[in-house]
Amino acid sequence: MSLPIWKIKSFEELSVEELYQIIRLRIEVFIIEQNTPYQDCDDTDQKALHIWAEIDGEIAVYARIFDRNIKYKDAASIGRVITREKYRKRSLANVLMTLSIETILNRYTQPDIRISAQNYLLNFYGKFGFVPVGETYLEDNLSHTEMFRKA
Repeated sequence: MSLPIWKIKSFEELSVEELYQIIRLRIEVFIIEQNTPYQDCDDTDQKALHIWAEIDGEIAVYARIFDRNIKYKDAASIGRVITREKYRKRSLANVLMTLSIETILNRYTQPDIRISAQNYLLNFYGKFGFVPVGETYLEDNLSHTEMFRKA
């Protein structure tokens, strides 16, 4: 298996093929695998930086990041964190989260970060300094908790 090729692009920089692959992966995992019908195209992809790794021409892991005042007023955010099933257990999501956090710290004026985490991933995000804030809530029929990381 080839080494991952990491990419960071604004919405305008994405090729049609890259956007198609991103949306396809999000549908495969979030809608089909997790059985959560929801509106994936939420009119914020255009405001995000998209971060992913390709292996052998396909997206292995992906996330999108936002400056403050897009998802949260007081903080930047990371969302749609995803790993293609065949690439799980390879620690690519660890690299993705590290790169996402570093990108926020380097590009945005507000380095505090908020996320909406699926509850089964609270320990994973905790490794990166995220702390649960508030109560568990249902989002798209899955238990989530808001988490915060102070810069």
